Amino acid sequence: MANSAQLHSPSLCSLRAFLYSADNRANDNRGHAMSRFIIATSLPLCLTGLAAVQGGIWGWLAVGYVTVLVFTLDRLIAHQPANPDPDAEFPAADALLIGLGLGHLALLPLAVWAIAGASALAPVERLLVAIAAGLVMGQISHPVAHELIHRGARFKRRLGRLIYTSLLFGHHASAHLHVHHVHVASAQDPSSARGGEGFYRYTARAWPGGFMAGLRAENRRQTGRSVPEHPYILYLGGAAGALLISGATLGWRGVAALVFIAGYAQIQILLSDYVQHYGLRRAVLPDGRAEPVGPQHSWNAPHVASAAMTLNAPRHSDHHVIPKRPYPALQLTPPSMPVLPYALPVMAVLALVPPLWRRIMDPHAARWRNSSGGAGPDLAG
Repeated sequence: MANSAQLHSPSLCSLRAFLYSADNRANDNRGHAMSRFIIATSLPLCLTGLAAVQGGIWGWLAVGYVTVLVFTLDRLIAHQPANPDPDAEFPAADALLIGLGLGHLALLPLAVWAIAGASALAPVERLLVAIAAGLVMGQISHPVAHELIHRGARFKRRLGRLIYTSLLFGHHASAHLHVHHVHVASAQDPSSARGGEGFYRYTARAWPGGFMAGLRAENRRQTGRSVPEHPYILYLGGAAGALLISGATLGWRGVAALVFIAGYAQIQILLSDYVQHYGLRRAVLPDGRAEPVGPQHSWNAPHVASAAMTLNAPRHSDHHVIPKRPYPALQLTPPSMPVLPYALPVMAVLALVPPLWRRIMDPHAARWRNSSGGAGPDLAG
C-alpha cells in the first residue's frame, strides 16, 4: 500500500486523477483518450533529451519516470480501464506514432553523443542518460515500432523497420509479422516461451531463432522480387552503418554506447514477448494444424499507467486476435483472457530471476489452462 506521502503528493495525485479521468472519458471523447497516451509516451522522451543536453536532475527524472513513477501510478490507480468502442477510429493515433518514431531517431544519436562524446556531462550523468535511453527505447520506441510495422502505409512500415534497425534488432520486424503472428503459442514460434523455460534460456533460443525464422519467411516472400528489396539488407546494412558512424565520429566509446542502449532495449523487447506468451499453447486439431489464435493465447494486464506508456501493449490478446485494431481501441475482457498477477513491467523484472518467476507463474499458468480448457504447456527440456 502506498504511504501517506505518496497519497498526498499534489503532483502525483494530479497525474493520477488525470489518468483516471482521461480513461473514464475514453468512450465519450477520443481526444481525452489520446491525451493519456501522448503525455505518458512523450514526457519520458523529452526528459531523456534534456538529460542528454543538460544533465543534472533531468537524468534522475527520466529514469524515475519510467521506473518509480509508473510503478507507483499502477499501484494507486486500482481500477480496470473501460473498454472503448472497438470500432472507434482514432485519427491522432498514427500521428503520435510518427512523431514518437521521428523523436526516437533524433534521441538515439543525441544519447550516444551525450554518453560518449564531448558533452561535458559527469560520469554519473552519462550513466543516467544511458539507462534512461535504454528504458525509453525498450518500453516506448519498441511499442511505437511494433504499431508502425502493422500499418498499411509504406512510410509507416518503413519507419517502424528503421526504428528496430537503429536498435540493431531489425529482423524483429519480419519475425514478428510473418512468424510470431502466424505461429504464436506454438512450437513453431521462437518468441513464444515454453512452460518452465527460464528467461535466459529463452533469450539464447529466441534471438537467433527469430533471426533465422524471419529470414526464411522473407526469403519465401521475396520470390520474383529483386535482391535490393529484401528487408534483411536494410536490417544488416543499417545496423552496420549505425555502428560504423558511431565509431567514426566517437571512436570505440560511441560503438559501446550504441551497443549498450540497443542491447538494453533488446532485453526489454525479449522480456515483453517472454512474459506475454509464457506457457500458453494452442491446441493441435485432428488435422495436425494449430487451433485459431484466440484471446486465451496471450497474457494481459489491466494497469493504467504502464499501458499508457507502452501504447496498450498489455492488452495483448486483442492485438493478436485483431492485429489491425488501433492501439487506443484494444479491448480487455479478463474472464476470457489470461491476466498477469502484476503489471507488465513488474513481471518483466521478476522474469530476470527464473526461480522466482516460475514460483509465481507456473501455478498461475496451470490454473488458467485448467479453468479455460487450454492446451497443455510445451515444456522446456
